[in-house]
Order: sequence, then C-alpha cells, then structure tokens
Amino acid sequence: MNNTGDFDSAIDSVAEIQAELNYKQAKDALRELVTKLDLSAAEKVGLETEIQGLETTLEKLNRQQVQIAVFGMVGRGKSSLLNALLGQQIFETGPIHGVTTTAQAGQWSVNNNPQSPVTYRLSQIELIDTPGIDEVDGETREILAREVAGKADLIIFVVAGDMTKVEYQALSQLREAGKPMILVFNKIDQYPEADRLAIYQKIRDERVREILSPDEIVMAAASPLVAQMVRRPDGSRGVQLTRSNPEIDELKLKILEILDREGKSLVALNSMLFAGEVNERIINRKLTLREETANKIIWNCVITKAVAIALNPITAADLFSGAIIDVAMILTLSKLYGMEMTRTGALNLLQRIALSMGGLTVTDLVTTLGLSSLKSLLGIATPATGGLALGPYLSVAVTQAGVAGVSTYAIGQVTKAYLANGASWGPDGPKAVVSRILSTLDETSIMGRIKDELWQKLRM
Repeated sequence: MNNTGDFDSAIDSVAEIQAELNYKQAKDALRELVTKLDLSAAEKVGLETEIQGLETTLEKLNRQQVQIAVFGMVGRGKSSLLNALLGQQIFETGPIHGVTTTAQAGQWSVNNNPQSPVTYRLSQIELIDTPGIDEVDGETREILAREVAGKADLIIFVVAGDMTKVEYQALSQLREAGKPMILVFNKIDQYPEADRLAIYQKIRDERVREILSPDEIVMAAASPLVAQMVRRPDGSRGVQLTRSNPEIDELKLKILEILDREGKSLVALNSMLFAGEVNERIINRKLTLREETANKIIWNCVITKAVAIALNPITAADLFSGAIIDVAMILTLSKLYGMEMTRTGALNLLQRIALSMGGLTVTDLVTTLGLSSLKSLLGIATPATGGLALGPYLSVAVTQAGVAGVSTYAIGQVTKAYLANGASWGPDGPKAVVSRILSTLDETSIMGRIKDELWQKLRM
C-alpha cells in the first residue's frame, strides 16, 4: 500500500482547491472594485488608463489567462525565443537593433493551431515581447517595461552571453516587481560547449547569485545555426550555415513547472497586486479632487455664516441661522463623498462634533451671545447717535462673525475627515480626530481671512 503516494496526492488536491478559491476570490473582489468605482465624470478625467487597466485585468481573470513577458537587450533573441515557443513567426525579428518597438502579444498554441491555446491548470498562456532595454528613447521604454512587468505573471529575462552592467541593473529592477522570473541564456549554439558552460557558471555563481537561484536559470538556442557541407555549382565543397530546430525544451518545462505548481495562485495574486496599486491611485485622485471641492464648500459656508451673523442683530436668530448653515454644510459634504445623510443624521453628527470640540464650541457660544447682545444695543443706538455707533457696530459684527466662522471651518474640516474615512472616526474615536484637526488650525490666521473677506462684502 503506497501511503506516501496517497498523502502526496491529497496534498496536491488541497493545494489545487486552495488555488481555485484564491482565484475566485480575486475575480469577485476585482469585479466588485470595477463595478463600484464611484467616480464622477470630472474624477475620471486623467484616470482613463488606470480604469482600462482594471477592466483588462478583470477580463484576463475571466479568460483564466497567464501573461508571460520577455525582457532583454536588443540582439539577445527575445522575439526569436517567443517564436520558437509559439512554433510560428508571430513576433518580428531582424538583424537591426530595435525591431520590436512596442509591446506585442501572442497566444501559445498547441500543435501550431491558433484555435487551440495552450492551457495549463485551465490557464491560457499569452506571451508578450517588449522593446530592448537599451534602445533609443530608453526612458519611455523603461516606463513600458515597468507597466508590462507590473501586469505580467511571469518574467523571462534573456541574455546571450556573460551579463553586462546594464543587464544586471535591469534584472535587479525587474526583480523588485516581485514576480517569478526565469533567466534564459540564449544563443548557446554560438559557443563551444566548454565556453558555454563557463559562461553559464559565471552567470549562476557570480552575476545573479544574490538575485536568482540556479533553478531559475536555463539555457536555450531559439534559432540555432548549424554548419552543413554543401556542393557549389562548380563542383567544389563548402560550409553553409542553416537554421536548425530550436533548443528550448528546458525553458518549456520550466514554464510549465511554474504554472503547474502555482499558475492560478500567481494570476490571482498578481491581478490583486496590480488592482491594489491602481485602486490606490484612483482613491488618491478621487480624494484629492473631493478635498478641493470640500474645502471650497466649507469656505463658502464659513463666509455665508459670517455674513448672516454679521448682518443679523437678533441674538436667537444668530444661533439658529448658524446651526442651519452648519447642517446644510454637512449635508452637502456627505453628498460629495457619496454618503448622503438625512437632516436628522446631519444634526446628530453636528451635535457629536460640537461636543467633541468642547472649548471651541463653548467659546463660540459665549462670544456669539455676548457680542450679539452688544451688537443689538449698538444697532438700536445707531439712529439715536446719528450713525456714530455704526462703526463700533460693524466692528463687533465682524468680530462675532469671525469667531462663528472659525467654528464652522473647524466643523467642516472634522466632517470632511469623517466622511473621507468612510463615515467612520477610525480607531481613534471622534475626540481624537477632532483634537488632531483642531491642533492644526491657526485660528488667528483663519479669523483674519474671514474678517478680510467679510469687510470686502460689507463695503460692497
């Protein structure tokens, strides 16, 4: 009875089930992300590439597709290597540097039949060729390489002899992408066997020892040249170089071994890593734009409240109109952040913020009551003094408005932080959030700005 074999088979079955679960979870999460981006038309501007990237990644998961990207310097035989894997001339090759100028892709097919894509663990395999890393306009191609490497599930790096400094640097940068990698020593047919082994050992033991393991290095001859004896028209004999069958079995086995071991989990993980990076950029852009709009809303409410309080001589009306403006501000901000509230919800949030603001709210209330009473007396005295009390009245009104405006500004900033955090105070609680925001407010500066804008409006 082969208990060891049964045990290994059970482990493989568990691993395969886990890979299927990982894949399904990744697909469900990405579909949820794509369908619930919650972006306005203005917020989508400049994010078209990122949004398209998410949709393409979801499509890739739906097709159960593995993407393998090939990198290397010009003349190393990248395109020839891919054509050898494909069994047909899909990728352009030639003697000139820079034949591949943009990323190209092709399906790895069975028996050269394009209708039968290679599948391994239910994954279609797409091979992607990239421009040489040392070509002209290297900065643009470096960006392209980073983008392709970010989306790829497996990276193949091709050399054709001992590695150069540029190749080592590029390999190190690609390694940072955190993807499985195979280093291919191509064109081995151009070296005598002793030289070929010496170069291989030098690459393995010296050049990439800190980056790759020996298992990640293979040798290949994508388009080997073989010397054949030919008879010339004049009857003499000579040697002619002809193309022979590719020697890529070791590379094929290595690719299929990786896909067999971790193909689906690789695709799931890489898709979610890519989606996470893109989603972070989208969120940052969305929050930046919304914060700009939110700050405009807050400042408009600050000035509106300041003007209303400055012009209103009735104490109770000051407090009532100020509360209405604060509630309206919270409602507008909640709509901006896609978390619309009822008036009751906005009023409850205002009360919670006011309680958490403590000293500032009490100061606002006492100042409003005191200055409002003084302002009322000066307003009544203005006609009796022939307008002499108007100057002091306006000065008191502007000061009162400034104090109220600072309070509204603080309430707006706290509300913005609350909504930007998904209508949650986070782990710190409301008091900690309010304290942190209040500590950043320069009340003197804010009040000065409110007074300046208010004097301009009163003089109009």
